[in-house]
Amino acid sequence: MISTKSWKKLGLLGSLYMSQFIPTMFLFQALPVFMRQQGVSRQAIGLLSLLILPSMFNFLWSPLLDRYSFTSVGHYQFWIICFQLLIACTTVAGGLLDIQHNFIALLICLFVMCFFCCLQNIATDALAVGLLDVNERGLGNGVQIGGSYLGAVIGGGVMLSLLNYWGWKATMFTLALLVIIALLPVLQHKERSRKPVFESRHPTLAWKSLVKFFRRPGIWRWVIILMIYLKGSAIASTMYRPFLVDIGLSLGEIGLLLGVVSYSTGVLGALMAGLLINPLGRKRSLIFFGLLQAVSIAIYLLPAFGVSNLPILYLAAISVQFSTSMASTATSTIMMDKSELETSGTDYSIQGSVASFSGIVAAATSGIIAEAFGYQGVFAISVAIAVFGVGVIGIAFDDTRTLTPQ
Repeated sequence: MISTKSWKKLGLLGSLYMSQFIPTMFLFQALPVFMRQQGVSRQAIGLLSLLILPSMFNFLWSPLLDRYSFTSVGHYQFWIICFQLLIACTTVAGGLLDIQHNFIALLICLFVMCFFCCLQNIATDALAVGLLDVNERGLGNGVQIGGSYLGAVIGGGVMLSLLNYWGWKATMFTLALLVIIALLPVLQHKERSRKPVFESRHPTLAWKSLVKFFRRPGIWRWVIILMIYLKGSAIASTMYRPFLVDIGLSLGEIGLLLGVVSYSTGVLGALMAGLLINPLGRKRSLIFFGLLQAVSIAIYLLPAFGVSNLPILYLAAISVQFSTSMASTATSTIMMDKSELETSGTDYSIQGSVASFSGIVAAATSGIIAEAFGYQGVFAISVAIAVFGVGVIGIAFDDTRTLTPQ
């Protein structure tokens, strides 16, 4: 039975992660489509990919957020409120700019907005580490991942529809309003107190926590797992979108399939994983969800070999998204376990950066593999990588070094 206190924690996390992903998924999914409709060149639209750069370096900013706070409000609570207000302000500023005539200014504004989203992400992850007890982390991370997917549905799907009906300015103002509304649970929260990371307040000492993380016993095994686990789905899913284009699906059909239906299924997968992680245990969860993911990726082979009716296409997309969200929930739970309370922002960000960077590399190589071996080859190789990742967990993952006392 979940207590009222736990429900409040889960509600707080859900609102934070949903509000965090609404603007970012709006930038990467809805905005490129709208910009093309407005006559913006494909070369200019391609510059939107630069907005992801700040997230690759979260581990550099996180020690400063761990170390400093400037108010009597909770340490990470202060940063979350600060950055969400800044996100709302930059969103309003972007809404006042004309896409066609002020594109460079808009790009700069959106880059700043994305940077603030990354900083808010660091503070939210750190708050979650101190917020959840060890036995709450499975369900808590299920809500976290589920909230992220729900934010993706709203940001990538709903906001695109609003752009079509309301236009640029009204949609951006609505986006800013949603970010502000998501602050209400944060304002009511009382954050757990924490001790300073270092006695001296010299700024250069803040980055000592980076070195400290990599000196922990057994941490390199976990880093290697993060570099391999989930990469099969990263390769396969990256190539599934162009595959759908090549077999003749329209942009609207692809948007419904991948942007709404599959992401909504991801919410269910995350919540189910959150309920299963404690009964199964961390290691068994990684193995079970990883095997489920390998089987799901194998379904991509059906349309690749010509069985490409809509029910099969939906089955493939839904299965992969469902299993990926389950595996992501298990991964983020253990990332939280590996984070010390005093340096939670840094510890979690390092792990997130490792997973994100390796995912970007995997996605980038997917096109090379597809060119060499075709869609059938890239999906088959993705299955093999997913199975290999499960094997690495069976050998390298040590449950006895997972849970850190808080």
